[in-house]
Amino acid sequence: MSDTNQTTHEHDHSDEYSAGSLSLTGSIAMGTGVMIGAGIFALTGQVAELAGGLFPVAFLAAAVVVAFSSYSYIKVCNQYPSAGGIAMILQKAYGPGVVTAGFSLMMYFSMVINESLVARTFGTYTMRIFSKESDSWLVPALGVGLIAIAFIVNVLGNKFIGRLSKITALIKILGITVFACIGLWVSGLSFDTLSSSGSSSGGSSVGSVHGFLAAVAIAILAYKGFTTITNSGDELDNPKKNVSRSIIISLLICTVLYLLVTLSVASSLSVDQIIAARDSSLAEAARPVLGKWGEWLTIAIAVVATISGLIASMFAVSRMLAILTEMKLVPHRHFGMPGRVQKHTLVYTAVIAIVLTVFFDLGRIASLGAILYILMDIAIHWGVYRYLRHEVGAKGSILLTAICLDVAVLGAFVYSKSQSDVLVLITSAIGLVFIFGLEWWYIRNRRGDQMEPDMDHHH
Repeated sequence: MSDTNQTTHEHDHSDEYSAGSLSLTGSIAMGTGVMIGAGIFALTGQVAELAGGLFPVAFLAAAVVVAFSSYSYIKVCNQYPSAGGIAMILQKAYGPGVVTAGFSLMMYFSMVINESLVARTFGTYTMRIFSKESDSWLVPALGVGLIAIAFIVNVLGNKFIGRLSKITALIKILGITVFACIGLWVSGLSFDTLSSSGSSSGGSSVGSVHGFLAAVAIAILAYKGFTTITNSGDELDNPKKNVSRSIIISLLICTVLYLLVTLSVASSLSVDQIIAARDSSLAEAARPVLGKWGEWLTIAIAVVATISGLIASMFAVSRMLAILTEMKLVPHRHFGMPGRVQKHTLVYTAVIAIVLTVFFDLGRIASLGAILYILMDIAIHWGVYRYLRHEVGAKGSILLTAICLDVAVLGAFVYSKSQSDVLVLITSAIGLVFIFGLEWWYIRNRRGDQMEPDMDHHH
């Protein structure tokens, strides 16, 4: 990339993402939009498959783990609000080397994996309208179509996404709340499912301690969208206060919603029924309670949630990769494409998400995302504890607690997958070797070419 092009891209970038272009409500809407995008719709059945009838408690436990995790992000972002988000935190802790680049790229891929999860969830729920099975080839085809639409919407810019996020976030929150409350009322608050572990088809881990902890690891994916807020520090109005407010309010909203929804599902279906319809268990739960119209209403909410979730996620993810490119932490190639770096990263993000959507099912997509995200999360907490805690005024005991919780749920999840799906662990290991191998090669070669001036960015 030439210096002239770099200068042009910087100019375009600053124009597009101006200070104060994202309000507090817009940021909350974006955070909840990414979180509700697929989490509760796609993951309820998978969490029940591991935790048995205690799946609502697993979602609540995941909220506790994520609350401790958010402490690191809030403390650093309050001190250094920037568009760099996670990359900025890692760079301040570990410096501009392979560790920072590798874990930043790991976060990027975990977010793209989440996009493919959202896309397949959209396809799965949409196909229920036509009474088609979730293994139909139309599921990934619809997911690919949604990714293409999200790409086009993102080209329209930041403010459009902010307005869209506010509208769809309100629709999702009201729709899901109504669904959950009606479900609980009609069922007479019967929670017999909570004491059930389901049949043995779910595997020996169902209902066990390590099964429950593994379920918490998957449920964490329903909350990880809060990290997208940290990437918007430069655009957020009054970021030193509003980054932390956005994160806390988004997490509280989602925790209450998830608890209501999972209790409603538990009151409508048995564990075996939830597992049988694991990719679209919310729609299945609506049928006995609200009939066919209730099922269609749930499908409509899921479609709105996944469409808006993917649009918000693609904005945040491509934004993050553009920042990593500008920080010279990842290699970049134009491949003949015109325009600034942000447009190129949108293309890369969409292509990777499409490949994952086509070749992986929901279960494996979620598993890959959980492993990469929790590993990156541990690196964040350790970096803040080891290098930044005095600088940002963070309490070491809270940081160490966050690390211990992450290690516990990740260890249980890896053990569970070693018993049921070793391919997920092999794919994760290959991915880690690829990410850190690529970064080692790139940074080593970059250091050998110091004639090109660094970009003058301050994150």
